[in-house]
Amino acid sequence: MPSSRTDLAPTPREGRRPRLRTAAIATGVVAVAAGGLYVTGLVATGDDISAGTRVDGVDIGGMSRAEAAARLTAEAPASWKAPIPVRVGDGSTTVDPAAAGLTVDVAKTADLAADPSRDPFTVIGRLFSPGERQIRPVLAYDEAKTKAAVADLAKQNDRTVREGSVAFREGRAVATQPVTGRKLDTGQAAETLRAAYPAATGAAAVTLPVSVTEPKLPAGEVNRFLDTYAKPAVSGPVTLTAGDQRLRISPATLGDHLTVKNDKGRLTAFLDEEALLRDPDVARPLAALTGAPVEASLGVQNGKVVVESEGRQGHEVTAKALGDAVRPLLTRSGDTARTAPVATRITEPELSSGSLARLGITEQMSTFTVNFPTAPYRTTNIGRAAELINGSLVQPGEVWSFNKTVGERTPDNGFVDGTMILDGSYRSAPGGGVSAMATTVYNAMFFAGVQPVEHGAHSFYIERYPAGREATVAWGQLDLKFRNDTGKPIYIKASATDHSVTVSFLGTKKYDSVEAVAGPRTNITQPVKREGTGEACVPQPPLEGFDTTVDRVFKNNGVEVKRETYKTHYTPRDEVTCKPVAEDAAGR
Repeated sequence: MPSSRTDLAPTPREGRRPRLRTAAIATGVVAVAAGGLYVTGLVATGDDISAGTRVDGVDIGGMSRAEAAARLTAEAPASWKAPIPVRVGDGSTTVDPAAAGLTVDVAKTADLAADPSRDPFTVIGRLFSPGERQIRPVLAYDEAKTKAAVADLAKQNDRTVREGSVAFREGRAVATQPVTGRKLDTGQAAETLRAAYPAATGAAAVTLPVSVTEPKLPAGEVNRFLDTYAKPAVSGPVTLTAGDQRLRISPATLGDHLTVKNDKGRLTAFLDEEALLRDPDVARPLAALTGAPVEASLGVQNGKVVVESEGRQGHEVTAKALGDAVRPLLTRSGDTARTAPVATRITEPELSSGSLARLGITEQMSTFTVNFPTAPYRTTNIGRAAELINGSLVQPGEVWSFNKTVGERTPDNGFVDGTMILDGSYRSAPGGGVSAMATTVYNAMFFAGVQPVEHGAHSFYIERYPAGREATVAWGQLDLKFRNDTGKPIYIKASATDHSVTVSFLGTKKYDSVEAVAGPRTNITQPVKREGTGEACVPQPPLEGFDTTVDRVFKNNGVEVKRETYKTHYTPRDEVTCKPVAEDAAGR
């Protein structure tokens, strides 16, 4: 029946109403539950940072950012401040992290630890997450400080490569061991330090990057050469024999002339035999061991040059012979093993009976004698100068020097104090009187016709010498020199007595004769009278000053072929009286 279908079948609207009510009730229940969880989560979360949050073991859970930053500052882990152990090459050290600009930014770390969101889903989610959170500290980095710290490490640990070597010093072999060069890579080192901070307690040292430069010569080669050559070389003296004569060369002398070279990675030694031969510690005893040839002594008989006493052979050790004898001994040990003969060669004198004609020393070219008042100092000084000059052999083109031949006029050279002209006055000084020798040589040179190179006259005239044809010398200031331009050797013969000195030139004449033509004295000037002082003062008589000329005239077959004019200016010789020394001292 229609009515019953109507009563039994509800309308669609009435049929849905119970389900909607049920869903609404369920949703409300969930919302209430979620709200409760959210509230619970907020309560559990605290102010900013969730409970159970830690930074390197420091608990900052439930704190605000400020509180967390304060705790991290107060309870900072030791690793944040502990020195960072580092290794640079084969060396170890530590780096203060703060000084190197490496620190923890506690404020930023607290910010990082704070809850990232307060939305319900995040807050409720935390209620069901594990109870602890580990937060990595936020690092602060001061690049300038890090660079400075790394630069300091480089300064302390960098080293330049050093090559190995061996040298000889004071008779000892001294080795310099090679050292590997090392240079810190500062850019990479800064990054390595930054990555290593903070270092865990007990962590291994951080190895900083370095570049290495190996020496070219390994230590093994240095030690090999030291043991096999250098130490034996100066282990004792070497002894050379020539006949029954012996010469000992000390380790110090040997070492002075040994040098070591690196020949493509292998050390070798070089003995400078030339320098060893010149060394006074070798040359002096070697001269006694061998002996130079003795030259013949020449004289003149009937206008011809003759041998007055024959020379004799000498024995010489050459630099090569010396080196050949010494080198094999340097690697040996013991006196007997370090002894060997040295080869000598015979040397002939230049002058002998058989060589005179070949050399062209056949005639007396000139001779000149100067007389002087006898005085002990003149006898000594002029005699010594004659001894040193006698026998001089001047080769063609060679320049002969008075100062070089005679040497400095000192007591060690055999000279004594005597009277000479200094600053326009007679004074007592070593070598006084040698001007007589210089004047004699000058005149022998003048009449031999050879070329003058340097000469000077006295400042005022001395009566016993020919005016305009005399000479004086002063060590280091004025010399007497001539050049042998004859084309043949010249032999100088000199002899002296207690009142005269004679010098002769022997050789081959370039001109038949050489004459001196003196001019008149002009520009006469008068002396004055003055008083000298001091122990070196020597009284002197007055003499006028003047100018004069002397012509040197060269002739062949009686005909003049050349003429040279020499001009000389003499100052007045003042009259000097000497104040007694005691009076002079009292006046001062």
